[in-house]
Amino acid sequence: MWKTGILLLLGALLAAGELQQETEPRRLPPPGKLEFGYVPAGVYETLAHYEPGPIGILFHMLHTFLYAVQPNAFPQDLIVKLAKDKFGAIQTEYQKAIYYEIGFLVCAAVGLLFMVLMPVVGLFFCMCRCCDNCGGEMHQRQRKNADCRRGLLGTLLFSTSLAITIGVLCAYAANQNLSSQVKNIRRLVNTNMRDLHTFANDTPMQIDYLISQYATVKKKVIYNLNNIGPLLGGRIHHQLDKEVHPALDRVLNMAGAMRETKEALENVSVSLEVLQEGTGKLNFNLSLIRTNINQTLNDPGCHDEASDATTVQLCRNIRQSLSQLQISANFTRLPRVNTQLERMKNVLRTNLSAIVQRGYASLNNTPNMVFEQTGGVVESIKNLMDGIGNNISRFSKKFPVQRCLSDFTIFINHAHAKIEDYYPEIDKMDFYRWIGCIALCCMVVLVLAFNYLGLLCGTLGYDKHASPTTRGCISNTGGTMLMAGVGFSFIFSWVLMGVVTIIFLAGGNMEKLVCEPFHTKELFKVVDTPHLVNPEWKNFIPGYMYNDSDLELTTESLYSICKENKGIYSAMRLDKVFNISSFLNTTVFTKDVVGHLDSIKIDLKDITLLEEEGKQNLVDFSEAGLSEINYADYLEEVNKGVTAVDLRSFVRELEAQTDLMPRGPLQSALKGYAGTLRQIHSQQIIPMEQATSALNQSMRFLERTASDLPNKVLAVIDGVEAAQYLVSHNATYLVSQETKKYTATIVGYFQQYIDWVKTSLATEVAPCKPFSNILDTAEIITCSFLVDSMNTFWMGLGCSTLFLLPSIILAVKLAKYYRRMDTEDVYDDVETIPMKTIPTYETTNRFPRASAPPRHIDW
Repeated sequence: MWKTGILLLLGALLAAGELQQETEPRRLPPPGKLEFGYVPAGVYETLAHYEPGPIGILFHMLHTFLYAVQPNAFPQDLIVKLAKDKFGAIQTEYQKAIYYEIGFLVCAAVGLLFMVLMPVVGLFFCMCRCCDNCGGEMHQRQRKNADCRRGLLGTLLFSTSLAITIGVLCAYAANQNLSSQVKNIRRLVNTNMRDLHTFANDTPMQIDYLISQYATVKKKVIYNLNNIGPLLGGRIHHQLDKEVHPALDRVLNMAGAMRETKEALENVSVSLEVLQEGTGKLNFNLSLIRTNINQTLNDPGCHDEASDATTVQLCRNIRQSLSQLQISANFTRLPRVNTQLERMKNVLRTNLSAIVQRGYASLNNTPNMVFEQTGGVVESIKNLMDGIGNNISRFSKKFPVQRCLSDFTIFINHAHAKIEDYYPEIDKMDFYRWIGCIALCCMVVLVLAFNYLGLLCGTLGYDKHASPTTRGCISNTGGTMLMAGVGFSFIFSWVLMGVVTIIFLAGGNMEKLVCEPFHTKELFKVVDTPHLVNPEWKNFIPGYMYNDSDLELTTESLYSICKENKGIYSAMRLDKVFNISSFLNTTVFTKDVVGHLDSIKIDLKDITLLEEEGKQNLVDFSEAGLSEINYADYLEEVNKGVTAVDLRSFVRELEAQTDLMPRGPLQSALKGYAGTLRQIHSQQIIPMEQATSALNQSMRFLERTASDLPNKVLAVIDGVEAAQYLVSHNATYLVSQETKKYTATIVGYFQQYIDWVKTSLATEVAPCKPFSNILDTAEIITCSFLVDSMNTFWMGLGCSTLFLLPSIILAVKLAKYYRRMDTEDVYDDVETIPMKTIPTYETTNRFPRASAPPRHIDW
């Protein structure tokens, strides 16, 4: 039942957002990016990470020791083979198993040997002491270095006891750490259960959010449909404008040329009239001045024999220069341009610029034409959009998501209640475990207590002046306590070593075969071994869930994806299992949208770029008679100049020669004629020169304009007609291409929604971090709490037990220096007795007690 519920839930997650498009992809520029916001997500509380704190140093030392004991790689192949044969292959693969476990077996053998030998050795040691051997005789030989030996033995025993103390403290810390971490199990379990509730509660909300975001697509598509004129029509206009606009610009330039031509002809007409009228007046005035000067030069002062030779020569020079005083250009022979001017006025009666502007306006009206011609298609697509949204909502409601989530929540609550029922048992078991570990530690502490008390009493009660038989009660008590510690060491050590060996074998193998492979994910490779769980299944998860074991879905991939807090959609590989497209039939929906858009027909024949009136106007301009003007005659006369000589230079020369003449009537008359010439230059020649310059510019402009004018006009008309043909007949392909781009934009919004839904389903909807957290929590409880703590416990307790061996030896030897002896060695003072008086009896005599009266006279 629960498996079916999960399948329905996962199907609903996929159904909520799957809109698969199977039409041929259009490789076009991507449409505007839609903003769908962020999928609402809850916050998971479980922090599946354990920091051991200061005790982590001991854990690290433990792992280092286990690596030294067992440096072999994880035996994946061996475990898989054993699992497949249900441990039947152990008979053939025992050598590999022994090779892998050789480190543990050696350590276990040492521990077993310790367990067997310690009681035996203790028994023989006790029997040996009862026979006054092995230090059991209450007699101590006096040695000169006795104090040094006693100090050395005491120091070594204290150091050994200190090492045992460190070991038992490590064991106690590990024991307390395990008890304190057991209390955290409830917190971890509760947070995991709350995370599962968050998962179940947030999933429907996330599904509703995915469905609701279809409104974003719908809103954007409807906006584009309502603005199909500016969007599609604008694109068509932009493409047409590349060809049409230059043609209309050339017509508009030709209209400007018409106006400039008319102005140039008017300037020619006015300038020619001014020049022809001015030429007659100027010719008359120059002739009159020339005649008057000749008459003046007939003065007797110019040719009388009594006249000055210089004056005569000056007069002769002036008379010779009078021939230059005449007009040069004859503008009266140039024909008028009134005919061409009248024709241009008739041409300009047609406003060609306005006609061109109407062509621009007709082209610019393309968006409105597109909007008007696509109204029916737009309305049908809007209706289709509403149908798609209704079908998505209706299909998502077919799945009983709420009921499945309710069942899932009930399952979580039931499982949580079951776990809660185990807490008292767990606490009770942990209490018994704690008591047992404390009892083991107390065994070592009891030995330590006797060692420390023995060292304390022996050190404080030591009297260097006392002989072995006269040692004080405190010193004797210290020795007795040391021997008591030795006795308890023999009694407890084999028990401690047995417990250490058992926990070592269990905890060490758990660390090497479970915890360490879990961190390196080698354990997942064992579980994911094909045909391991079921001989017929390649992958057991999809084989069990979907009855399709060939699907690439493994525990490692499932755990890794959930560890990254991605959606259960991608973790469970639902994209290969649920073909929601066949249910939603979204391909038909997409094809319908594309089909409606492809059915758009846009007719641009109503666009008129240049009316016939405008074309005729251009033809009239080419036939205005500009080519009939004889530009060579005009330019020839213009280039001649107004007078044959520069009148200002002639006046300056005349004045210079006149100044050389003697004062008199002749000089005054000539100066008067020079002034008259200056006045003629300023009043007649300068205006004529200005008119000549204007005539020159206008004629040159007209000459350029008239050059090949019919062909130019014909080229302009051909360009407009070509553009008109493009718009009216050849725009179908262009419209089709732009319609495809517009369709790709519309479909692109759907594709963005589909991609966003897929991405959200894979990464944001129903993130399965709680499921990986459950596995991580189990690993933390098993490995970090239990295995590491118990392994640290046996490491500390084992070190303490091993150090009991040197403690026994040192305590036995040191007790001799603290306990009161029954007999002692006595030495004669041989230095004060002559050699010949040395008695023949032994110099060493034994007395039962120090209180016994001495029998030698020297005492």
